[in-house]
Amino acid sequence: MENPLRFPLPRRASFRIFKALLAVAVAACQSRAQEAPAKTETQTPPTTQAPGTQSPANESSEVSTRDTPPTFRVRVNLVLVRAVVRDSTGKVVTNLKKEDFQLSDNRKPQVISTFSIETPESHKVASTMKPVEPSADSNAPADSPAIAALPQRFVAVVFDDTDMLNEDVVWVRSAATRLFTSLAPTDRVGIYSTSGQVTQEFTQEHGLLQKSLLGVVPRPVAGNGFHDCPDISYYQADRIQNFQDTQALAAATEDALQCAFGGDPRLTAQAQAMASTTSQRVVSSGDAQTEYVYRHLEQIMRRLAGMPGQRVMVFVSPGFVITTALNLESSSLVDQANRSNIVINTIDARGLYTPDLFGDISDPSHDSTRTVGIKSSYRVQAQSAQSDILAQLADGTGGTFFHNRNDIDEGLREATAAPAMSYLLGFSPQNMKINGAYHTLKVSLTNKQKFSIQARHGYYAPRTIADPAEAAKEEIQEALFSQDEINDLPVELQTQFFKKDPSQARLAVLTHVDVKGIRFRKAEGRNRDDLTVATAIFDENGNFVTGGEKIVEMKLLDKTFDRLSRSGFTLKSSFDIKPGTYLVRLVVRDAEGSQMAARNGAVNIPF
Repeated sequence: MENPLRFPLPRRASFRIFKALLAVAVAACQSRAQEAPAKTETQTPPTTQAPGTQSPANESSEVSTRDTPPTFRVRVNLVLVRAVVRDSTGKVVTNLKKEDFQLSDNRKPQVISTFSIETPESHKVASTMKPVEPSADSNAPADSPAIAALPQRFVAVVFDDTDMLNEDVVWVRSAATRLFTSLAPTDRVGIYSTSGQVTQEFTQEHGLLQKSLLGVVPRPVAGNGFHDCPDISYYQADRIQNFQDTQALAAATEDALQCAFGGDPRLTAQAQAMASTTSQRVVSSGDAQTEYVYRHLEQIMRRLAGMPGQRVMVFVSPGFVITTALNLESSSLVDQANRSNIVINTIDARGLYTPDLFGDISDPSHDSTRTVGIKSSYRVQAQSAQSDILAQLADGTGGTFFHNRNDIDEGLREATAAPAMSYLLGFSPQNMKINGAYHTLKVSLTNKQKFSIQARHGYYAPRTIADPAEAAKEEIQEALFSQDEINDLPVELQTQFFKKDPSQARLAVLTHVDVKGIRFRKAEGRNRDDLTVATAIFDENGNFVTGGEKIVEMKLLDKTFDRLSRSGFTLKSSFDIKPGTYLVRLVVRDAEGSQMAARNGAVNIPF
């Protein structure tokens, strides 16, 4: 997966690396340190020392900071499986535990190593921060952070305009218009298309959403109205190339014989060669269009993954055929969604439909009388197979597949909400071969109750081993742009701000670290560890504003370690921003223990 900081939000936001002031909180030892400076390793003249902190001149050998890109260790590679359990009435079952589940990979029982319960409430962002004392580096008093009403749910509505027909678009747009009236004040909606021609970033402004809907029109990657000789559909070409279907090849050969060789049976060999060549071209063109859709879905998913709240993707599409070669791509989309806590709900834009034996009447086919029957059967099979991708995306992420229904407005309303409760199971495959092979998954319950379980059906093993350095960068960025609270390290987040003038403010982010909870390594008479501290500031619509990252290198003597074990220490980072409502996201990671802490906070700077 590509770096989340590179698309598209941080690219526009110009991620600014800051230099923050390191301040060590030793309030309990302050008076003693001033009385006996010669005995203190970390002493600063009283005239330059901030109240309650120390920024020592001679402690540089023990504590130092440097700006750096993320270099985290990679955590265990998990396969994540989201499961939604419903009873016989369709109601979500909410009282299950880790011990209630069984999970198998290729029929081999697996140890469920991670287990979590996901609800809409579990991803809500804290909307208040503790007030702190005024900043010592300013002459203006700090205002106490006010309660900030931040968005709690982000919904990306994605229209598959590369596959939808005109009749699909008209009624889908009408249904989406009615959706906006039911949005809550804390909802943010973005509208996107698989062609990339429609991009409305997350907002609560109904006018902007309505305007963006007008841009949703069919935009097929390959042109319509042109028929090859022979005329071979993507589905039939897939049968020929990937399944060696002799019947499909025979039908294509007969079409080629009629349209190119006047029906002369003596030229059957040439007709078969033409049919094979044409099917190769059709598969290549169809795969290119599907990959085009996949790439835009990945980009939209990365955008949604950067939002600090509950995340839902609604994919509105008539579906499309996926060949064997592209099954790995769809599995990767499910993996990416699960790792980013994104629920994908899918809606079949065709609504309630019956199989069309003869295709689009506005674009009639030119089948011969000898092949019209078999090609009609392929057409029906293709229409059925189109919905497979929609079912896979929904099942694999705990979402819902809305199909064979004409109340698409009701489907959209239901699709914008995640399930009342889902269970996220994780396991580490043992001795997995890096060969791209498909692995079947099965989730069941230990008590054998007659509940229905909605979960992904399988995944593909990787074909190559990911570069550790790149994977490590992705890990810190995923954590920074996630909304999850992580408590491996004892870290507290506070904020304070002061107004420079009516249009500018300075926000200070204070990170207090309890040293007792850090695993130091003893080397050369010192206690060693490095902390990576990353901060990101988001506005009220979830857009990245500013942030930075640095390494705190600690080489503490025992005396300093004992003192800091009692008091901890505080890091201070300052940002120049405009008045408004902001989410503060903090991630701290230590090198020796590979432990992480992540905190959310909100601050409202009045205009």
